[in-house]
Amino acid sequence: MICQVLVWYQSCTDLKKDQFDNLEKHTQWGIDILEKYIKFVKERTEIELSYAKQLRNLSKKYQPKKNSKEEEEYKYTSCKAFISTLNEMNDYAGQHEVISENMASQIIVDLARYVQELKQERKSNFHDGRKAQQHIETCWKQLESSKRRFERDCKEADRAQQYFEKMDADINVTKADVEKARQQAQIRHQMAEDSKADYSSILQKFNHEQHEYYHTHIPNIFQKIQEMEERRIVRIGDSMKTYAEVDRQVIPIIGKCLDGIVKAAESIDQKNDSQLVIEAYKSGFEPPGDIEFEDYTQPMKRTVSDNSLSNSRGEGKPDLKFGGKSKGKLWPFIKKNKSPKQQKEPLSHRFNEFMTSKPKIHCFRSLKRGLSLKLGATPEDFSNLPPEQRRKKLQQKVDELNKEIQKEMDQRDAITKMKDVYLKNPQMGDPASLDHKLAEVSQNIEKLRLETQKFEAWLAEVEGRLPARSEQARRQSGLYDSQNPPTVNNCAQDRESPDGSYTEEQSQESEVKVLATDFDDEFDDEEPLPAIGTCKALYTFEGQNEGTISVVEGETLYVIEEDKGDGWTRIRRSEEEEGYVPTSYVEVYLDKNAKGAKTYI
Repeated sequence: MICQVLVWYQSCTDLKKDQFDNLEKHTQWGIDILEKYIKFVKERTEIELSYAKQLRNLSKKYQPKKNSKEEEEYKYTSCKAFISTLNEMNDYAGQHEVISENMASQIIVDLARYVQELKQERKSNFHDGRKAQQHIETCWKQLESSKRRFERDCKEADRAQQYFEKMDADINVTKADVEKARQQAQIRHQMAEDSKADYSSILQKFNHEQHEYYHTHIPNIFQKIQEMEERRIVRIGDSMKTYAEVDRQVIPIIGKCLDGIVKAAESIDQKNDSQLVIEAYKSGFEPPGDIEFEDYTQPMKRTVSDNSLSNSRGEGKPDLKFGGKSKGKLWPFIKKNKSPKQQKEPLSHRFNEFMTSKPKIHCFRSLKRGLSLKLGATPEDFSNLPPEQRRKKLQQKVDELNKEIQKEMDQRDAITKMKDVYLKNPQMGDPASLDHKLAEVSQNIEKLRLETQKFEAWLAEVEGRLPARSEQARRQSGLYDSQNPPTVNNCAQDRESPDGSYTEEQSQESEVKVLATDFDDEFDDEEPLPAIGTCKALYTFEGQNEGTISVVEGETLYVIEEDKGDGWTRIRRSEEEEGYVPTSYVEVYLDKNAKGAKTYI
């Protein structure tokens, strides 16, 4: 097109500005197209960023929350595959962010800079063209002016020559007038010759400028404009190739993300998930035995088997192991037998049965448990759960407490090291300022250890490793009984059912054993023990629980029983006041000559 315009310029004789205007419009249209493409790519990057953000938010929305029940559910392979899918989608979103970044840096920034350069180059080329056009127009005006002057001078010379010839032919005109007309004609003729020479010179100059204009200046300017336009076209084509390459570069990584989702789906194991469900919800109850036949033809001698689920009190007594679980567990889908209404028995039989029956003691622990279940509260020892579930909960609690103990011990070690640094470098700090913090951490460790021992005792009780909680275990949990009301652990184990409900029926024989044990414990320590040393209270201790004693910081007391490894020391203030305090709260001075005292070297 530009070449055709050049040919048109070479063939036309008058200078028109239309072609320059057309070229100027066309090149401006090309720049507009380039800016439109830049805007298109910019909007694409914004879409990619928005899409990546939405994908990330979607992935984050369905991620399991930490320390929540939902996180525990993601132990199944199907849920793990879902988590892997969410992670892969997060990586997938990252690739869309890469597309946006690469398009912005490789296309938008580059083209925006090129557009600015293109505008400057276009402005310079058209400025040179306008300048050359104005120059040739000025030369043309000079040529036209010299031509008109030459034409005017020639006409004036012709008129002067005609006037001279007329005066010379007229006999009535004086010689002086003729001479004057002749001189005027010569002057006009000389002016015409000068105008001719000037016109000829300007004409030659114009022809030269016109030749340079059409054959040198304009072709060069048009060539520059054409090259500029072609570079613009090539540049936009390269940008489109880059646009495609940016997408193509992330395709392999996106493919790996999709392969990861497929691999996660293939890792789902339905058998493993089923086994996890079994392990999570198995109760540990033994299946009930066969229900024996009850002969109602003998109304006064009903025989009920040990495995019967009725509430009748028969002659059969289960072999109760102290602290163990009752054998008479209720199966979830079996209800208690309801005997049909019998004929009223004689009053003498009722009286004899009342006199021969043994007292039934209702365990406070079962009452407390039933009240807790009604109020929706979970017992501290998880006794509302089936055996297997209770064991898992207790084990989990023990592990958590051990982690907390380790954390406190690390903190104690750090404070101890800092104190050593202060001792070596007093200018860094006062070592005594850390004593309170160190004592507080040690006290926390002691409390956590007591709590751990309490849950370990319950765990051992569930696993059958310990028959029941001993007096030592009860002393260990003394600090926490104020928050959780004490349970009567010497009572026989309540009958449980898999749904967490309990019955309070126990065998008469076990009730008497429990009662005897309670009386034995009550009168074990009637005789006062001799003092084996003294102790000084390091901290104030509020003994609000049964078996403990309150002490004030700095108070001196007698030691009657040293720490047996459970973290408690038995002390006495007077003949009537004695009890247990945490060993870490007192500084013990044992008498070497006392009976039962250990000798320290």
